[in-house]
Amino acid sequence: MSSRPVRWLSSDQQLAWRSYVVGSTLLLAKLDRELRDAFGIALPEYEILVRLSEAPHGRLRMSALADSMCHSRSRVTHTVKRLERRDLVARTASDADGRGVEAVLTAAGRALLERAAPVHVEGVRRHFVDVVSPEDLAAVGRAFGTVADDLVTEHPAADIR
Repeated sequence: MSSRPVRWLSSDQQLAWRSYVVGSTLLLAKLDRELRDAFGIALPEYEILVRLSEAPHGRLRMSALADSMCHSRSRVTHTVKRLERRDLVARTASDADGRGVEAVLTAAGRALLERAAPVHVEGVRRHFVDVVSPEDLAAVGRAFGTVADDLVTEHPAADIR
């Protein structure tokens, strides 16, 4: 344990921190609920479909997929298994070396993503982008870009830009 004194948060800092925690929790829960209600997929499942759709040939090594989402490999493996049961994603040996496992977006997964993306983007707009000023939105982007840059050493593939 450190013998340094605790640098307690000021009232304003504590308010900002708690606002972030509550606001981000409520926002992610709302976006998750909208995807579940409309398409039967959870937000983390949607995010996997998005990551695969953006990858060359719709495929990523499972380890790269986990790193890009800042999730554990076991968590991503469980989520991909759920998507695989619905024929939205397939797992296959890596084309590069045959040793690793890749997640591959299926035609059904791409079709679901194409239907879900407009609903998700509208939710992001309605519950986040459109309720804050452009200046505050830019400030949030800068602030969490800085936070991500500071922490990215733990998940080097998690570049969001």
